[in-house]
Amino acid sequence: MAQNVKKVVLAYSGGLDTSVILKWLIETYQCEVVAFSADLGQTEPMDHVRGNALKTGAIEVYVEDLKEDFVRDYVFAAFRANAIYEGQYLLGTAIARPLIAKRQMEIAHMEGADAVSHGATGKGNDQVRFELGYLSIDPNITIIAPWRQWDLNSRTALMDFATKHGIKVPTTHNKPYSTDGNLLHISYEGGVLEDPWAAPPEDIFTLTVSPCQAPDEPEEIEITFANGNPVAVNGRHLSPAQLLAELNRLGGKHGIGRIDIVENRFVGMKSRGVYETPGGTILRQAHMAMESITLDREVMHLRDSLIPKYAQLIYNGFWFSPERRLLQTLVDETQQVVCGDVRLELYKGNCTVRGRRSERSLYSEEFATFEDDTVYSHKDAEGFIRLNALRLRIQNMLEKH
Repeated sequence: MAQNVKKVVLAYSGGLDTSVILKWLIETYQCEVVAFSADLGQTEPMDHVRGNALKTGAIEVYVEDLKEDFVRDYVFAAFRANAIYEGQYLLGTAIARPLIAKRQMEIAHMEGADAVSHGATGKGNDQVRFELGYLSIDPNITIIAPWRQWDLNSRTALMDFATKHGIKVPTTHNKPYSTDGNLLHISYEGGVLEDPWAAPPEDIFTLTVSPCQAPDEPEEIEITFANGNPVAVNGRHLSPAQLLAELNRLGGKHGIGRIDIVENRFVGMKSRGVYETPGGTILRQAHMAMESITLDREVMHLRDSLIPKYAQLIYNGFWFSPERRLLQTLVDETQQVVCGDVRLELYKGNCTVRGRRSERSLYSEEFATFEDDTVYSHKDAEGFIRLNALRLRIQNMLEKH
């Protein structure tokens, strides 16, 4: 334990874990603590974050609106790649961590702090994501991870500590869920959700209505893309954060974007999580539809073959790694032609593509038609097929001898 720490910058959400950590750091290290809270569009109000942090003992509090940075530089970057982890998870928490770590380190340098701290547990992915971010920016920074040091090893122990020290936190014994939210998603873990057979209670959801309670009439929307990024909804141009917020509103209204998964954590265990990603679910569907008529086949297939690795790098915390940057460069090069409009139907938890158009479209009705045409000879297919079958024919002949 680094007892000579004088000032720590803490990634502070105002929730149970970081509220307790703030007080614990002061008591354990006899040090000054600067609290840093990033507003990434989480559903919890941040009005009291500054006051609560100061009341708990912070000497300074930074509460910064990073929503536009988050969506423009992180969410859109990943969605240009259609990134998805293990076929389901849209990386809502994983994408946010590098931005928080980056800004936290900038504040640490501004404040002359000699350490940084976070509230990630010793079992989870976030400890890796935060610390890989810290160390990629400053290899010599001291990192304090309380969950790997203290004996407050349960939610109950944390709540008891908070009560003893008069720390006001939102978590209760009745709803001991661990949640993480931002403009892209909100996640729920812990409590009854630790049993993978138990269905998530309906009252945990905050961004979406139940598909059963969604409107009985479908709604059509249109998303416009430029260079792989969404720029307008229903013809209205919006900033990145405004656009994602609008898609969240539309998707939430129609019960879109709920998933219940058991994922493989980087540290080696399986974890059950429930997620709401309404806007992101719509956006990924629309982006893939836009690419379907604008991307060259071989370019798309090559890019797609790399996406499981790209998503894994983000999930595991390697946002600032040279390999993620390399893949991002390749992805972004493919996106120059991904421009146009996609029309979608939203209805009771479903997002269905209804149309797509682009001035950069590679789709040709003249070539694709089942009617008579003058641009494609059906007889050409015979030689194509026989050439592709040659190795199969040879293998069969050899096996019969």
